[in-house]
Amino acid sequence: MNKLTKSLIVIAVGVIIWFCPHPVEVAPNAWHLFAIVVATILGLILQPLPIGAIAFIGVTIAILTKTLSVKDALAGFGNATIWLIFCAFILARGFIKTGLGRRIAYKIISLVGDSTLKIGYGIVLSDLVISPAMPSSGARAGGILFPIVKGLSSALGSEPDGSRKRAGAFFMQTLWQGNTITNAMFLTSMAANPLIAKFAADTFHVEISWTLWALASLLPGLVSIALIPYLLYKIYPPEVKQYPEGKAIAKAELEKMGDMSYGEKVVVGVFVGALVLWATGSLTGLNATTVALLAVCVLVVFEVLSWDDVLAEKGGWDTLVWMGSLITLAGGLSKLGFVKWFAAYAAGAVGGISWVVALGILLLIYVYTHYFFASLTAHITAMYATFGAVAIAANAPAMLVALLLAFASNLMMPITHYGGAPAPIIFGAGYVTQNEWWRLGFITTAANLFIWACVGSLWWKVLGLW
Repeated sequence: MNKLTKSLIVIAVGVIIWFCPHPVEVAPNAWHLFAIVVATILGLILQPLPIGAIAFIGVTIAILTKTLSVKDALAGFGNATIWLIFCAFILARGFIKTGLGRRIAYKIISLVGDSTLKIGYGIVLSDLVISPAMPSSGARAGGILFPIVKGLSSALGSEPDGSRKRAGAFFMQTLWQGNTITNAMFLTSMAANPLIAKFAADTFHVEISWTLWALASLLPGLVSIALIPYLLYKIYPPEVKQYPEGKAIAKAELEKMGDMSYGEKVVVGVFVGALVLWATGSLTGLNATTVALLAVCVLVVFEVLSWDDVLAEKGGWDTLVWMGSLITLAGGLSKLGFVKWFAAYAAGAVGGISWVVALGILLLIYVYTHYFFASLTAHITAMYATFGAVAIAANAPAMLVALLLAFASNLMMPITHYGGAPAPIIFGAGYVTQNEWWRLGFITTAANLFIWACVGSLWWKVLGLW
């Protein structure tokens, strides 16, 4: 399907919905905004244009049709959450530019990398360490860790041919599955997580701060990190079990890198300082976005990053545009009463059903419809607020719903070979077949959902969150 065909489909769907008779309970401008949102989401799925362009066009159409005022339509770009994630992208550039991300990964592998299973854990732990400061899973898994994993695979004589299962296939799946878990563990470890927090605040009246997100994810996240690599080791085992040279290879790479550079030391200081300030925001009075802005200022003032580096961070600027646009559109639906009407309407379908059963059904549908999405952002925008509102209308606790769907929004990524940003890089390496990828993705997603729904909900109960 070419770009013109995709564009015509998006336009046709939007126009059809716009002129369809709407329920009397829904105001005309709310219905028109719904048409624009549906067309925008379809555009995010089909992608006749980049995500940022599609979202920006959606906001512009809302202004042109007077569905939203200019002030309301541009309000999303002043939202604190999008500037938090933008600043995290800039901090991530510091990790990449200075080589600190590679140093951390090699250091961890040099300590534990004497077997393929331990290297698998080392890969995931490396991802975990840098994830709070790197909201691009593509940059973490694809830009920093993939070259290291590929090098370790080749060192074991494992190439994407008859030798792929010696170690490389296991390493690649561990990298992919581990990235899914680390995405879920911090508000700043996946680009769309702040969007989720914004939806939760606007639609469910639930505030999820950086600290609350990290605390809520701590126990289920650590359980997943402990179990998933081992599960892969059992159901998708590498032919090579012991790899005593792993530590030596990592140490040799560290020697090539030499001592920590000035830039790396500054990035370490900024990173640790940001984590401390994010975790103590309730005491210092500094919100997460303020801390992130301060971190960027320090990197620029100490000349670790130039202003040209900031301007060159395409991923950050692109995220700022599409996230600001989507916050505007989704917030408009909530403000105009559409989400409230739909939740009340859909609640009738789950009337008389226990909220536990209703939430379980909605969760499974929410996760496994990711087969139809190539973008977590598009999926979250399309379904997070609506499914959450329906679950809450069925009397499920609002905070439980907000957290469970938030983490599931990350855990659903691995079910396909196109389900997230690092997928084309890792799948494209040729170590894992499509059938293997889908089979493993289904199993690990089910395992993660069980862990986070059971261990997570009990943990959140202990914390008094619901």
